[in-house]
Amino acid sequence: MCGITGFCDFNRKVTEQELRSATDSMLHRGPDDSGTGIYETDHVRIGLGQRRLSIMDISPLGHQPMVDPSGKYAVILNGEIYNFKEIRKPLEDLGYKFKSESDTEVVLVAIKHYGLKIISQFIGMYVIVFWDHENEKLYIIRDRAGVKPLYYYHSGNCLLFASELKAFFHYSNFEKNVNPSAVQLFFKYAYIPAPHTIFEKTYKLPPAHTMEIDCKSQSIKLHKYWDVYHYYNQEKLDISEEESLREIEKLLISSFNYRMVSDVPVGLFLSGGYDSSCVAAILQATNKEKIKTFTIGFKEKAFDEAVYAKKVANHLQTDHHEYYCTHKEAIDIIPQLPFIFDEPFGDPSSIPTVLVSRFARQSVTVALSADAGDEVFGGYNRYGYLQKIRKTNRYIPSFLRGTASSALNKIDVRKIPGLTTKTGIHHKYRMLADVIHTEDIYEQNLILSSHYRDKQLERLLLSPEAYPENKTSFSSLDDLSSHNDYMSKILALDYKTYLPDDILVKVDRATMSVSLEGREPFLDQRIIEFVARLPIEYKIRNGEKKYLLKKITHKYLPREIMERPKMGFGVPIGAWLQKELRPLLEEYVEPNSIRQNELLNADFITKSKAKFLANPDEKEGLKIWLLLMFQMWWKKWM
Repeated sequence: MCGITGFCDFNRKVTEQELRSATDSMLHRGPDDSGTGIYETDHVRIGLGQRRLSIMDISPLGHQPMVDPSGKYAVILNGEIYNFKEIRKPLEDLGYKFKSESDTEVVLVAIKHYGLKIISQFIGMYVIVFWDHENEKLYIIRDRAGVKPLYYYHSGNCLLFASELKAFFHYSNFEKNVNPSAVQLFFKYAYIPAPHTIFEKTYKLPPAHTMEIDCKSQSIKLHKYWDVYHYYNQEKLDISEEESLREIEKLLISSFNYRMVSDVPVGLFLSGGYDSSCVAAILQATNKEKIKTFTIGFKEKAFDEAVYAKKVANHLQTDHHEYYCTHKEAIDIIPQLPFIFDEPFGDPSSIPTVLVSRFARQSVTVALSADAGDEVFGGYNRYGYLQKIRKTNRYIPSFLRGTASSALNKIDVRKIPGLTTKTGIHHKYRMLADVIHTEDIYEQNLILSSHYRDKQLERLLLSPEAYPENKTSFSSLDDLSSHNDYMSKILALDYKTYLPDDILVKVDRATMSVSLEGREPFLDQRIIEFVARLPIEYKIRNGEKKYLLKKITHKYLPREIMERPKMGFGVPIGAWLQKELRPLLEEYVEPNSIRQNELLNADFITKSKAKFLANPDEKEGLKIWLLLMFQMWWKKWM
């Protein structure tokens, strides 16, 4: 694990000092070692920089950039190749001599010998930058799920790349101009979907893509080498439930144990939910030593998962570590978020993720985070809600849906006796009114997953006509074949959008901010490829979400320990904005500060804030939170 940066400069103006400065801006990603290298030809100057967090072969032999003995090839790697020993063995049989025990050296030799086709055999999370000096080609490869980040800036005759956007501020040719379309995307989704970033001419390399830069012709090509849609588009497997259970369990055991490969201590974030409990249970059953598990708790019962995690840990007899956070500890994280995330990021669960990462880092250098279970096995509450709505829609004739939607929108449910105290009832009711208006699965999912809707965005943005929404993976549903049912399409879409651009960004930045390597045991391509081909009934059955994963978990953990309402890893943002965060709100979300960015409508925001403070609502509070996050980001970086 590390932070990487570099450049491909046809003007040869970027200096080694700039490269070193950009590299060292990511000290938190790799405090153990630092390295840079400059490689020049008649056509180009290439720079490679890396900050190292030593995980595999912690000796100096793992230093990067790593150059082969001939001097023709160089590589930097952010991440891990878990099956590097299996890749290494055939190369040794061919006569290659390895100097280290690192996976980076295996990557260098493997690509040199096999070419890029060897990537198909890699099991891991990675961004690989490979320089072929002889052919003057630079390759940048991102892992299939997008666990590891890669940003690039392309302007004129120079391309910059880095693990984090903050590195670009150390290159003199970087222009920090805000991308208006990205602002719109942020307020809609609470994150900025790939390939876009908050800055113009700056992009995210999409997951499962290779960038090839031919320095002789100055051409840049993007190639997709893997696609989850390919597996969803295959005919569903005709196998029994028992056969599916056996195969999935076998894959989980293999994947989870691969993520334990390390030369430094490894632990697991344990929430007590099905995903992390499944990982803990399988690892404890297949390892002699006690697994280290880490949980943080909050005094508010609605947000406290520590009590559930403790039950799981006690049953499995893990080496469990628990810490209850104070309000102050959680709130003190918030001013750090603009630095940690570089661009506006609105997921409030980033706060507890930073806290649990900081807590775990006191004991381990690697932590497993059981993300993607919801996207792969069908676990979000939104999926069940969508199913119920589509069933309801069957009984409403299409010509009446518009009328019904308009009628429902005129009712203020907060004034109905018995509903006034229901958390988020107004927001849920409004979503229902909007969703029944359409039968289109894309529009329905967008309504359920977006924050500021189109009409609200028109009022929020100063010049909405100047904010064209650029293409994102949200528009890719048509690439899924018709034999996919609507719910399978949504799972596939979430895997391409919400997972890499929200969940994985959150975990990478939170863990790396404290020099902790975060690993994702569910994100093994063998699991993804198999489960994508299963019928939806094996994932969501009669309203029960994550059906197969739960059955596997129950082999290791009693049902009575596991069955509880799904909570999510959240914090009471709405309540905090009313009290503890009120000073920050008044400092950043006030007319003069808002007008400085010349992007947002200060009058609309002032009214929205006053309305929320007078009539608190958790869902409306999330919109105010997005405003606070954007304003704090602007103050930090612009």
